[in-house]
Amino acid sequence: MTVLIPVLGDQLSPDLSALRGADPADGVVLMMEVADETRYVRHHKTKLVYILSAMRHHAAALRAAGWQVDYVRLDDPDNCGSFTGEVARAVARHGPDRIVVTEAGEWRVAAMLDSWETLFGLPVEIHPDTRFVCSHAEFADWAEDRASLTMEFFYRQMRQKTGLLMNGRKPEGDRWNFDKENRKPAQADLLMPRPLAFPSDAVTQEVIALVEARFGNHPGSLAGFYYAVTAADAERQAAHFLAHALPRFGDFEDAMLAGERFLWHSILSPYINSGLLDPLDLCRRAEAEYRAGRAPLNSVEGYIRQIIGWREFMRGIYWREGPDYVDRNHLDHRRALPGWYWTGETDMRCLAESLGQTLATAHAHHIQRLMVIGNFALLIGADPKQVHQWYLEVYLDAYEWVELPNTLGMSQFGDGGLVGSKPYVSSGAYINRMSDYCRGCRYDVGKRTGEDACPYNALYWDFLVRHRDRLGDNRRLAMPYRSWDRMAAEEQAATRAQAQAFLAQLDASGSAEAY
Repeated sequence: MTVLIPVLGDQLSPDLSALRGADPADGVVLMMEVADETRYVRHHKTKLVYILSAMRHHAAALRAAGWQVDYVRLDDPDNCGSFTGEVARAVARHGPDRIVVTEAGEWRVAAMLDSWETLFGLPVEIHPDTRFVCSHAEFADWAEDRASLTMEFFYRQMRQKTGLLMNGRKPEGDRWNFDKENRKPAQADLLMPRPLAFPSDAVTQEVIALVEARFGNHPGSLAGFYYAVTAADAERQAAHFLAHALPRFGDFEDAMLAGERFLWHSILSPYINSGLLDPLDLCRRAEAEYRAGRAPLNSVEGYIRQIIGWREFMRGIYWREGPDYVDRNHLDHRRALPGWYWTGETDMRCLAESLGQTLATAHAHHIQRLMVIGNFALLIGADPKQVHQWYLEVYLDAYEWVELPNTLGMSQFGDGGLVGSKPYVSSGAYINRMSDYCRGCRYDVGKRTGEDACPYNALYWDFLVRHRDRLGDNRRLAMPYRSWDRMAAEEQAATRAQAQAFLAQLDASGSAEAY
């Protein structure tokens, strides 16, 4: 009896549910690099190198563990370019009695898996992905009959389920959430930890050459590719974060500094989302740092909340809302992104810094993504589906199940408040408070009108006025609307004229269609 076990590029875990209980003597692991997955959006070149190299290294690890691995490379001459086509060829090669696979992470791939039993005339077992704390059914039960889906309450349930940072039935420190302690601006620090850098081995160098040859028109740069591509190196990065950056992660979680791409962030999400690291194991190890007195509670709670709170919540929303979630556009935004989202060439220093490091490294932390890049896209009225596709293209950790609700829902308010209770918009004041980006910028963050006025300022008020019919009753926006109403009519008119002039200039300068 032969079992065919397809393992996808985001399933690089040795204890994957499809592998459990299978006998390496009878099982054939199928791993596929296919054109469809490299081109459905224009993935950042760093992301392509990371995924392909990590897959090749994982295949070697599985072989070393005794598995027979049938590996189809992107440049294999007979590669037909799709998961389904390659499974069909593998069925012809190996004549399996059944197919066993772990459920897909995205709707479009799940539809492929669902079609295989009919297409191939073989039993297909689709196992749940046990790398998550919350199952689809558990999330559906939690969400049923709730008037609103508040992440904080979901997070508390996950804390109780896992026992993380619990003191009996109460949360450690008698508080569930220490986010208010995690909003300190940072200063340049020569002792700031730096993530480890991993030199490219022969496998990665071969992949780099392949990506440069085939995907030269994709965004990003491969200069100095330094990411881990093996479970062992990902573990080294995790240990480094826990020992050196976690203690101050909480305090400066939202901070931004020009030229500092990482601060005290973990840079572990790519390894978690592709399967090289176990998210629950990381949470338990972070908790152990707190219990041992090596990391403060606000840092450890903030880190754990990102994983068993937001990450699990985003997955729950994605699968609950269905494949048409991607088309939601509550605010009816239609503007194309500026073409410089793919170059980083803008006089707005906060965007130049955030976009520049994104294009260079395929990484930016959550506040750069939300309150600089996403905030600007929302203020100008960019099409949320296009914004989603941009985020999916450029970030190393972006898989649709986690990226789409974060971008379309939380960042762009495209779902009308399902994920976020208000739009995440701000003037330049927030960016100035949490970063040093405004220093030396050609625009003055203290001005709302005039040639050198910070564009965020007028755009912020213009956004609120444009959408007052939809947002005017939102209690979390009551204060800014009252502030607007207190402005003199002349000031209101000048502010809106400033915003409209900027938007007209933006439209004239060229859109994403040129890229």
